[in-house]
Amino acid sequence: MGEIINVQELFGENVFNDKVMLEKLPKKVYKELHKTIDDGKELDPMIAEVVAGAMKEWAIEKGATHYTHWFQPLTGFTAEKHDAFITAPKADGSVQLEFSGKELIKGEPDASSFPSGGLRATFEARGYTAWDCTSPAFVRQDAAGAILCIPTAFCSYTGEALDQKTPLLRSMEAIQTQTLRLLRLLGNTTSRKVKPSVGVEQEYFIVDRAKYLKRKDLIFTGRTLFGAMPPKGQELDDHYFGVIRPRIAAFMKDVNKELWKLGVSAKTQHNEVAPAQHELAPIYAECNVAADHNQIIMETLKRVAEEHGLQCLLHEKPFAGVNGSGKHNNWSLTTDDGINLLDPGKTPHENIQFLLILTCILRAVDLHADLLRESAADVGNDHRLGANEAPPAIISVFLGDQLQDVLTQLIDTGEATHSLKGGTLHTGVKTLPDFTKDATDRNRTSPFAFTGNKFEFRMVGSRDSVAECNVVINTIVAEAFSDACDILEKAEDVQVAVHDLIKKYASEHQRIVFNGNGYSDEWVAEAERRGLPNIKSMVDAIPALVTEKAVNLFEKFHVFTRTELESRAEIQYEGYSKAINIEARAMIDIASKHIIPAVLRFNRSLSETVNIMNQTGVETDVPMDMLRESAHLLTETKKRLQKLVEVTDRATVMEAGRSQAVYYYEEVFTAMEALRVPVDELEMIVDKEMWPMPSYGDLLFEV
Repeated sequence: MGEIINVQELFGENVFNDKVMLEKLPKKVYKELHKTIDDGKELDPMIAEVVAGAMKEWAIEKGATHYTHWFQPLTGFTAEKHDAFITAPKADGSVQLEFSGKELIKGEPDASSFPSGGLRATFEARGYTAWDCTSPAFVRQDAAGAILCIPTAFCSYTGEALDQKTPLLRSMEAIQTQTLRLLRLLGNTTSRKVKPSVGVEQEYFIVDRAKYLKRKDLIFTGRTLFGAMPPKGQELDDHYFGVIRPRIAAFMKDVNKELWKLGVSAKTQHNEVAPAQHELAPIYAECNVAADHNQIIMETLKRVAEEHGLQCLLHEKPFAGVNGSGKHNNWSLTTDDGINLLDPGKTPHENIQFLLILTCILRAVDLHADLLRESAADVGNDHRLGANEAPPAIISVFLGDQLQDVLTQLIDTGEATHSLKGGTLHTGVKTLPDFTKDATDRNRTSPFAFTGNKFEFRMVGSRDSVAECNVVINTIVAEAFSDACDILEKAEDVQVAVHDLIKKYASEHQRIVFNGNGYSDEWVAEAERRGLPNIKSMVDAIPALVTEKAVNLFEKFHVFTRTELESRAEIQYEGYSKAINIEARAMIDIASKHIIPAVLRFNRSLSETVNIMNQTGVETDVPMDMLRESAHLLTETKKRLQKLVEVTDRATVMEAGRSQAVYYYEEVFTAMEALRVPVDELEMIVDKEMWPMPSYGDLLFEV
């Protein structure tokens, strides 16, 4: 029998959560801290001092020797600087352990090497971290020991956001303000807070670490730059929801234990579509906490994998020819008194509040489809979006038959009088129950799908922080609610105005609704006819950040300034160029130092075989044909390698910015794809023992 895990005892044991605060803090301090959390007020320094003392003692009990302000810079990863609790030695040689309120609230890490897009001069080393007291501190136990991690925002001296957390918190304030404003107009006088809730489904690959370490492309870039498809890929769909292999199951067990200790409600785990691909999904949490938890999940997956002799691959497309990885961002709006504002109820046609909120969201997505697409823009996602495995690059909204019918009624007649019922699905087996048919259905090809009581944004890349997409969703919906409120506040009869507004928004923005196959060529043509943007690459998506429409939107709700948006665009262009440059240099290195020498050795072996066979009078057609084909492909490889070297060298000396990123996309990436073709063909010819790195089959099926 395996280890028995008491989840209830384990869950949250390393989190400075409400239960711990109630136990460790004086009652008055506990109440004042809660006021800060609930009302968004500035934390009193005296309260902070008491909280810091209690947090330190609790962390030390957990074995912590250091603390860190745990933040999320614009690198896609989390960042931390560890400071010990110890003070300067006393005269007798002993030390004290201290942690002040000032240290809790604010940190000053060296920020000179983090991307800032010109928000501060490079000689100004400091950045500033500020405690996000709405996201609980936790103790992480790993090879470094036990570390008290304090979730923080990260900003410059003048207050500009240098991270993902700060704009997310700003956007949460914006949508809360506008949603409460709307609810009051609709007669709700009880709800005091509205929070966007998020559940993030995380996809990832697991491969054997020893094989991973023999692949320079995986080490340097996170994806395979070369690789021929194995005889079997995912075409049998036998991996999806299949029995989890013992080695993977042991890894998942330890991942769950570590996450539960940190208060991350890891709930669902299963094999995904591609071989060696898996998924982990937690239960919903408030938006900023969910973003923090997803970062913890990614860190934990990578750390625990290594402990098991495995490697976690979070790249969106680590293997060509099989499904890539993303994460589904399930978004909803909930009030402090338990109302899910996206729950249509049993009769959605009668739920006026829901219909108004729904049509406002349709308007938001339609007006800002380019921003939503940009929020999922990532170098790795360029390989995935629109490739018949992930949502298309065209933004559309799936509503299902029931809601689509309600909207059609509103558009055609001005009112909705009924809702489609699901009916019954008969199993045809006497011992099995019949199922109630869901009139909402599901659509795996939709990038923005309504799934019962939430919207599922399915475009986000597997490595990305979900903060970015939720900043956009929160802000564009806040704008839609604000515009609706502006109209309703001037209306003589609010109820009539609400009905008129629902019909208006449903009619004007029905083009964004599509319930069909988003993978089809027909949809591409139809979307173009509707005037929907089809943004195929990251470099084409980035300009959406700095349009006047985007600047006005984010400045109106104090989420981003123009300067912050321009800096983010600059950072993304530079990030794209650097990523493609690393991939190109890695290809050049691998092709020059490993693949070409391996093929030469193989050709020499073939030549020797041909000579021996000629000397003995044996038929030599087969080895000779192989030698000719290999030599031809080798020549083609050398030619395309030289082309890649030339365009990469040219790109490197260009001035950083959009022009350089476009050149990397149009010229360097194209040359990389061209070089891969003959190399992958060579892999199918060259003796496996001579090929310099593990194959796709080795990586995907031998775990």
